Amino acid sequence: MEDNKEEKLELIALKSFEEEAELYKVVDFLNKSLREKKLMFGIAKDDKEGFTLSIYEI
Repeated sequence: MEDNKEEKLELIALKSFEEEAELYKVVDFLNKSLREKKLMFGIAKDDKEGFTLSIYEI
């Protein structure tokens, strides 16, 4: 039996914002800076014309 090691993302926090501005640049910076700490950040447009920032532990 093979030992398949799948990375599982665990959501740590979620925050919604009304405006994007340059939020994607912040997310990119955080991903590059905190990759070694096993953290991953994501941004998604929500239904209310705002954005949601997600933080995951890998």
